[in-house]
Amino acid sequence: MKCICVGLVFALASQLVDATLSKTDLKKASSKTLEEKTRHSNRTVQERGLVVIDPTAKDIVLEHKSYCATKGREHSFKGETLGYITPWNSHGYDIAKTFGNKFTTISPVWLQVKRRGKEKFQVTGLHDVDQGWIKEVKRNAKNIKIAPRILFEDWSYHDFEAVFGSEDEIEELSNTMIQIAKSENFDGFVLEIWNQLGNQKQMDLIHLLTHFSEMFHEAQLKLMLVIPPGVMPGTNELGMFTKKEFDQLAPVVDSFSLMTYDYSSQLGSGPNAPLPWVQVCIEMLDPESKWRKKILLGLNFYGMDYSSNVRDPIVGNRQVFKV
Repeated sequence: MKCICVGLVFALASQLVDATLSKTDLKKASSKTLEEKTRHSNRTVQERGLVVIDPTAKDIVLEHKSYCATKGREHSFKGETLGYITPWNSHGYDIAKTFGNKFTTISPVWLQVKRRGKEKFQVTGLHDVDQGWIKEVKRNAKNIKIAPRILFEDWSYHDFEAVFGSEDEIEELSNTMIQIAKSENFDGFVLEIWNQLGNQKQMDLIHLLTHFSEMFHEAQLKLMLVIPPGVMPGTNELGMFTKKEFDQLAPVVDSFSLMTYDYSSQLGSGPNAPLPWVQVCIEMLDPESKWRKKILLGLNFYGMDYSSNVRDPIVGNRQVFKV
């Protein structure tokens, strides 16, 4: 089973900094002390005894920002690792600069593509692109790829039908995205499109993605596809993306970003990503492990608060630790 570090890692990396300390601990853990721990620790978390089943509140508060200066910049995982930078946590940009070697691809959630008429497409969100940041990330991590997530925003059913029914539309859409990638120094895109059509037009969508793949690869760009879980949470029912679709796209797509989290979002309350369900989602798509290296397993690094009508992620700045 291949794993993936998702943008939620970035989100928590900064949110935990804001965990509430008591006055006593504020004196003990001055900013200077924490900064020294962050920059000068040469021991791993295992060597410091921090990887335990029952961590203490004190260790969480005092160690939340520390990392091993040596191992923290090494890519120890053998497979692909994709990191999302989400708009609700700008600290992810700093994390990518510091820990870029941990990832093979970074995907800032920047872009949207819109259909403006017959064979007319526009990519929006370019005002968020930071060329200085891209250069710094690539300078610090020589082999890293930048592949922004691109959302098919405000597309009507008619828009999809028009594109599916015309090779000229498909080619123009492909060329629009490729031109943006070249002009903005991107190495590809993470496409989020599958959920928008539900269980409709699947063969047309596969044809579109296959065409994207051919043109992207000709332009030396990566194509990564966000896919929903193959098994509906809390049931044995298949989801919108099954082995049938996976088998057709696995040979042409570079990798799949599998959404194996938010298990209980529709169930009222419960776990985010129970391991048995995660395993079933993977094995359903690829029972023979033929394309397992292309499945990037989405991991969440947050909990959910079900105590009110609003279901919010539980992040560090909402916690009060008594140490």
